[in-house]
Amino acid sequence: MKLHVIDTGFFKLDGGAMFGVVPKSIWSKTNVPDENNMCSWAMRCLLIEDGNRLILIDNGIGDKQDAKFLGHYYLHGNDTLQKSLKAKGFDRTDITDMFLTHLHFDHCGGSIQFNNDHTGFELAFPNAQYWCNEQHWEWATKPNPREKASFLKENMLPIQESGHLKWISKESEWSAGSELGKEIGISFMNGHTNAMMLPHIRYKGKTVVFTADLLPSTAHIPLPFVMAYDTRPLITMTEKEIFLRKAADEEYILFFEHDPVTECCTVQNTEKGVKLKDKFTLADCFGA
Repeated sequence: MKLHVIDTGFFKLDGGAMFGVVPKSIWSKTNVPDENNMCSWAMRCLLIEDGNRLILIDNGIGDKQDAKFLGHYYLHGNDTLQKSLKAKGFDRTDITDMFLTHLHFDHCGGSIQFNNDHTGFELAFPNAQYWCNEQHWEWATKPNPREKASFLKENMLPIQESGHLKWISKESEWSAGSELGKEIGISFMNGHTNAMMLPHIRYKGKTVVFTADLLPSTAHIPLPFVMAYDTRPLITMTEKEIFLRKAADEEYILFFEHDPVTECCTVQNTEKGVKLKDKFTLADCFGA
């Protein structure tokens, strides 16, 4: 097995929305906003090369939305999904499994692209099975008013129509394996959105966890730092507390999708709760 970081660029979100009830005077010390109160966030994905399978976890915002939509999010940076795949020696057609932690547009927008004449949509990964779970699919395709703007039909329905949609059947410890293989387990989280999935990857003697939107960044490690986007913030806090204790006890490597600077970190138990320990890149930890 080999892990590859796939950077798809940056976007901006309102700092207050990203930190909920935490005052700007506190969160702005680590995430400096622009004149419009917007902060930059990564859309960092993870590629798992495992035997004859090439598993991509999330795929960024994509490029098929119109200028008005994309203008709200100030896309910037030099990286794109295709450029990053190419830099690792791969193409979209090589992907065998597209794993979607959840279906908010900044995590799954790259799943679908325009066809050649822009008259319709097609799979961006034509040879891949697309993995979701039934609870979250139902939640996303029949959205509540709070999340409706984040669940875009053009990101989801073409997957189902293609026949490439597959279900992760249950939460699974990596010791038993999942549909993605015996070294990959799945945990379900329900605070941010219903049945979001976090992959746990057993790799070179360590456990790497793709934290998705449970922990968007290192700045979100303190328990009260919960996004206003979360549908059930008190559940998020409970999930974070349980997860972080286990992460400290078992020395997990946390891989961040949205942290604008830090790829990975470890955490530690202290008298004041679980705190950040070390920051590093995936390459620093495991080698190129």
